[in-house]
Amino acid sequence: QVQLVESGGGLVQPGGSLRLSCAASGSIRSINAMRWYRQAPGKERELVASITSAGSTNYSDSLKGRSTISRDNALNTVYLQMNSLKPEDTAVYYCNAEVRTLTFSLARNYWGQGTQVTVSS
Repeated sequence: QVQLVESGGGLVQPGGSLRLSCAASGSIRSINAMRWYRQAPGKERELVASITSAGSTNYSDSLKGRSTISRDNALNTVYLQMNSLKPEDTAVYYCNAEVRTLTFSLARNYWGQGTQVTVSS
């Protein structure tokens, strides 16, 4: 009942920047938190950053100091600004939302399809 659509990925040179967007839609009552994960080839999925609807942020070591997570609650959208990108940042970046729907009071996680970020010269 909830769809997450990511955008903003692509090819960028080392040292470049990208801003990822993720818009949630569907039978949404509220979104407790939104998160960004990434998964590189041959590696496990890892958390990048999270943000609550109140605006509290949390960052993992990955991309620490080089990324900023933000959100627009009115648009049910989360953003990830990434700067000073390195080849090791190459991965599929996934949006995750902790959502309470209109028909079910308990929150559960929903995932987007992912957007490819490739850092290469």
